[in-house]
Amino acid sequence: MNGFGWAAFAQGLAPAAGAALAVMLATFAVALRKGVHRVVDIAWGLGFTAVALVSYAMSAGGGGDGTRRLLVTVATAVWGLRLAWHIARRGRGHGEDPRYEAMLARAPGSPALYALRKVYLLQGALVWLISLPVQAAGYVRGPAGVLVWAGTALWAVGLGFEAVGDHQLARFKVDPANRGRIMDRGLWSWTRHPNYFGDFCVWWGLFLMVCEAPAAAAATVVAPVLMSFLLIGGSGKALLERHMAERPGFAEYTARTSGFFPRPPRRI
Repeated sequence: MNGFGWAAFAQGLAPAAGAALAVMLATFAVALRKGVHRVVDIAWGLGFTAVALVSYAMSAGGGGDGTRRLLVTVATAVWGLRLAWHIARRGRGHGEDPRYEAMLARAPGSPALYALRKVYLLQGALVWLISLPVQAAGYVRGPAGVLVWAGTALWAVGLGFEAVGDHQLARFKVDPANRGRIMDRGLWSWTRHPNYFGDFCVWWGLFLMVCEAPAAAAATVVAPVLMSFLLIGGSGKALLERHMAERPGFAEYTARTSGFFPRPPRRI
């Protein structure tokens, strides 16, 4: 078991929160100028990247292992920047996201202030909370052990699922012959949500990097649990499938394809 720098970790919590808040407020300003709030989806990955970089800087004198510090920072930044780039490219040339249109149509008072409270500040708080293992990893004392490398491997599996799944879906959508059809090829034949499953693996992998300090792991396990809830039962899988439920062929797709964890497709 490795030690943990609790006092130094506590001192880094506020700067990490400030980094998440700064990204969200800057994105809010961009959204007001552009007149669309869908840009906040880009800020999700950027927010985690900012928190990781600030936490790396803050942990420089915290006594944590240098390999673990660098590894968790790079892993978080690679994931966050890839996600931000993918969402930015996917949304280029599109108008407002229907989710935000519907939300703002119900806004009491100023729609902009409502969006600030319900979207930007909420997402900033989630970024800070979910990134707790990333913040904590820099203060775990002792050399990186097997759990760090297991976490790295799980992170790599997750990143691969996300990147390959997103690429396969983008190629599917660009073909006019697939308009209105359900994507059921490649990774999408093994799970209906390879990108969300990838996120799941990424965040449990990052959490494993803290687990060589059991007390720190116990204090931060809320992060991957919350992310798992969001991906499976919150704004991820559950919300998307409610929107897709009436599409032709979706019922057959759900009958043969796993809802989340990959497995070979069933024969029906």
